[in-house]
Amino acid sequence: MTKMQTPEQVAAASQANLEALMSLANSAIARAERLAELNLNTVRSVLEDSVATTRKLAEVKDPQQFASLQGELTRPMINKAVAYARNVQEIATEGQQEVSSLFEKQIAELNKRFHDMIEQAARQAPAGSEGVFQAVRSAMNTANSLYEDASKAARQAAEVAEANMAAATEATVRAVTAAGKK
Repeated sequence: MTKMQTPEQVAAASQANLEALMSLANSAIARAERLAELNLNTVRSVLEDSVATTRKLAEVKDPQQFASLQGELTRPMINKAVAYARNVQEIATEGQQEVSSLFEKQIAELNKRFHDMIEQAARQAPAGSEGVFQAVRSAMNTANSLYEDASKAARQAAEVAEANMAAATEATVRAVTAAGKK
């Protein structure tokens, strides 16, 4: 007969899950605060830049001066937009990594508990049932291997997407800068 969990064990597991959930919630709130602060600072900066741009445009006397000023005013706005996108991506990436880390810890704990339960059952099982437990262990190892491979592939895909985003951003900045110099 397998050993049942005691009320203390259930309470401890519930407490650990609650703490993990609270940690995740507090982290999400902190990221939301960072994003709100980033948005407010960006809006403030754009407003200040718009006022300065309007003043500069009001001082323009001829089309040549306007063309020159246009490139001068465009580059800083694009650089700020790129910086904003990078900051948002950083905040989102941190959140994704934290959720992934928590999920991986929970899966590891679940696997440990399941392994312990199987071992306990195997010790108490009647003679001749070793093959059944070996099949269960093998299936568990296969499932864990598949999970690890899928997690690794997901991390690699996220890294590739992040690298592609950075490359596309840099290409956009270079193209706009080049166009502004013409």
